[in-house]
Amino acid sequence: MENIIYHITTLQEWNVAKTKGFYEAVSLSVEGFIHCSLAAQVDGVLERYFKGKPDLVKLTIDTSKLNNVLKYELAPSVNEVFPHIYGTLNLDAVIEVASVRFN
Repeated sequence: MENIIYHITTLQEWNVAKTKGFYEAVSLSVEGFIHCSLAAQVDGVLERYFKGKPDLVKLTIDTSKLNNVLKYELAPSVNEVFPHIYGTLNLDAVIEVASVRFN
C-alpha cells in the first residue's frame, strides 16, 4: 500500500506516547522531524541504527491520517529518499504496532 510508512522505536517510548496522546521521537527536537521508512528500507534502518537494542517496536503508519506534514527527502549517507514527519505523530495514524525480533 503506497500510503504506508514505518517508524522504529522502543516499547517504552511507545508507551509514553500512549499516555501523552501523541508520539514524538528525539529527532523531532534535534532535527525537526521524525525519521520514517518505506517497507523496503526497514531492514536497513534496523541493521544500521538498532542492532542489539532490546524491546523495539515497528509502528505502521497510514500517511492519509497524519495531522502533520510528510516530506520525502534524500538521506545523503545512504543515497535514499526517506519519509519524514514534520511534527508529532498522532496516534490514530498508527494502524499497527509490532514487536521487532532480530534473528
